[in-house]
Amino acid sequence: MAVPCTQAQPAWALALAALGLLVTARAAARLALWVHAAFLRPARPLRRRYGEWAVVTGATDGIGRALAFRLAAAGLGLVLVGRDPDKLAAVSAEVTERHPGARVRTFVLDFAAADDLPMEVNKLGELVRDLDVGVLVNNAGACYPYARYFHEVDEALMWNLIRLNVEAVTRVTRAVLPGMVERGRGAVVNIGSGASAILPSDPLYTVYAATKAYIDQFSRCLYVEYRSKGIDVQCQLIRLLACTGRL
Repeated sequence: MAVPCTQAQPAWALALAALGLLVTARAAARLALWVHAAFLRPARPLRRRYGEWAVVTGATDGIGRALAFRLAAAGLGLVLVGRDPDKLAAVSAEVTERHPGARVRTFVLDFAAADDLPMEVNKLGELVRDLDVGVLVNNAGACYPYARYFHEVDEALMWNLIRLNVEAVTRVTRAVLPGMVERGRGAVVNIGSGASAILPSDPLYTVYAATKAYIDQFSRCLYVEYRSKGIDVQCQLIRLLACTGRL
């Protein structure tokens, strides 16, 4: 009975197979790390890791409101920033009702309509200067009320959007960050958008996408600058199916 002979594989085929195995193993390891971080890793003790207080802008609705409740549940005191004093009072009351003993302060600030935004943000900085602020959530933001070509965007809307999504985030971060540097710990969470990183482009929402690209790069650079000082910075990408004005 004839025994079939085996032919040695060429070196290039073995090299490609080894490379493919390494790429697959790397992808599997990254997936495993992501699953662990997203679903299995215990939550960080925010209060002990970062500090006693959290500042949340755009805290009266949506993502900012939900994060405020989560931070209160973690034992952090809250400085809630929003443009509607009645909504701020309502959220503050609900937080203290759900979490008895929670410390809540409010600060009324309409980033887009403030006559002197630098002065108003400086007042916010003075309010939190003596607080152990460990977490800053820059959530306040705006989008178009509906899709439109760039030349059709109302000029006042466009500049208000840039002021809110770019200038306000920059100024609030600059007001809060020095205290974190002094204490050697802190976390800055900027709410971005998939329009700036996931999609190759976001036509009909051009200015909005451009401002969120700023947030993404702003966060990446701050992370590199301040990680040696004990401060974590991240940009959380949120992709809304439809923008509905101010977020």
